Amino acid sequence: MSEITPFEDVEEYRDHIATVDEKGKRIWVYPKKPKGKFTSARTYLSWAFLIFLFGVPFIKVNGEPLMLFNILKRHFIIFGVSFAPQDFHLFVLAMLTFVVFIILFTVIYGRLFCGWVCPQTVFMEMVYRKIEYLIEGDANAQRRLNNSPWTSDKIIKKLSKQLIFFAIAVLISNTFLAYIIGIDEVYKIATEPISQNLTGFIAMLVFSFAFYFVFAWMREQVCIAICPYGRLQGVLLDKNSIVVHYDHVRGEPRGKIKKETGNKPISPISSIQSSVLQSEKAVALEMVEALPSAANPIEAVQKSLGDCIDCKLCIHVCPTGIDIRNGTQLECVNCTACIDACDEVMDKVSRPRGLIRYASATSIETKTQKVFTTRVKAYTVVLALMVILNIVLLSMRTDVEVLLLRTPGMLFQKVGKDKISNLYNYEIINKTRDTFPIEFRLVKPKGTIKLVGKTPFTKASEVTEGAMFIEIERKNLGSRKTRIEVDVYSKGKKIDRVKTNFLGPI
Repeated sequence: MSEITPFEDVEEYRDHIATVDEKGKRIWVYPKKPKGKFTSARTYLSWAFLIFLFGVPFIKVNGEPLMLFNILKRHFIIFGVSFAPQDFHLFVLAMLTFVVFIILFTVIYGRLFCGWVCPQTVFMEMVYRKIEYLIEGDANAQRRLNNSPWTSDKIIKKLSKQLIFFAIAVLISNTFLAYIIGIDEVYKIATEPISQNLTGFIAMLVFSFAFYFVFAWMREQVCIAICPYGRLQGVLLDKNSIVVHYDHVRGEPRGKIKKETGNKPISPISSIQSSVLQSEKAVALEMVEALPSAANPIEAVQKSLGDCIDCKLCIHVCPTGIDIRNGTQLECVNCTACIDACDEVMDKVSRPRGLIRYASATSIETKTQKVFTTRVKAYTVVLALMVILNIVLLSMRTDVEVLLLRTPGMLFQKVGKDKISNLYNYEIINKTRDTFPIEFRLVKPKGTIKLVGKTPFTKASEVTEGAMFIEIERKNLGSRKTRIEVDVYSKGKKIDRVKTNFLGPI
């Protein structure tokens, strides 16, 4: 019988996540404080994002919020443009277009959004984590504090941190509500008696505790196990997607290296070198034994090693606790902390930066980068078509929409000797926040409009209904059904034109 070669699972790390042990218990992540050009750039961008996020609810255009997403009333305002419930199809189309854009962006650039502008990452890494570093210290100091007995110093630090965390959660909650119900309503909830705004107050508390739970306890688990966008990464990314990658071609095999200064070899960064595991030393010895003819076996091993010295700093700074050297993983949010950590080490061991960098698997293996693949081109075409459709529909959108239909079950009526009359029902959909009068004018063919009741006034964000008679001379009717056009005016300004059928004798 032939011997069966056992299958070697080279991607065993994908069978579990870094924040859960073999017993299913959570492993708390203590990421080392990162520093570097990418961390600085993300910090500046986060400041701009936070200013925008907290500032937008206070900006108003013509007395209305710049942005509002009132899901309960299906009223949306996007950059000053108001969308009533009747425009919901436009909002849905805009959201679908945004989804296609995210898909295209992810196919090309991976989870760049997650690492740079995702609210979860911005608040966790640029707000909550920085407060934690300020109060409890860096990763090792946090471990020591958590493992130490409860002293007055520990109680003060822990309590103050949690109080600040909850205060920020309340601020985020109120801002979140401001995007839904408006800043004026949030101000009422905060200043008026609770009994007058009980529902809003309860909503504020619920959101506050939810945000506190997310940022104080769930943390990276949101990105790893809850966020649906992270789950989509597995089907959206391919070998041409540009993500945070470890250059295994250049970095492997890993091991200690020495930095030359004149004729005297010195060890770069003793703290880094000391972190190499005993098993990796054994690998180096095997490499020495494989080179018996070399004049200097140790020097031969040095030359055969890659640039990765296995300092594991890329793991220590990772907020999700992964080893980026294993390859692209769903837990990776592309935060670039590992890039900054690795670049710093490369500088100290006199090696080029970029051992970990933004790249694709294809560019690392072949040294060429292909961005516009067939899939990217297909998504681009779909996105372009959807953007064009959005522009066309938005350009056709009016602030007031009028529906004019013949009253069901009613036939035409003769008026006098030569006129025919039809009864119509109208609906005036006001998408603005103003109240104004409405006037109807028959454009084609010539005729007369007689309203049933008073001149209609349309109220802000409401639907106004009514009835009218339209009279047309028989000689102006071409057939049993004649197409007619009615212009809608308000204060002398034309705001809409409607078309409908007029029923007459054969």
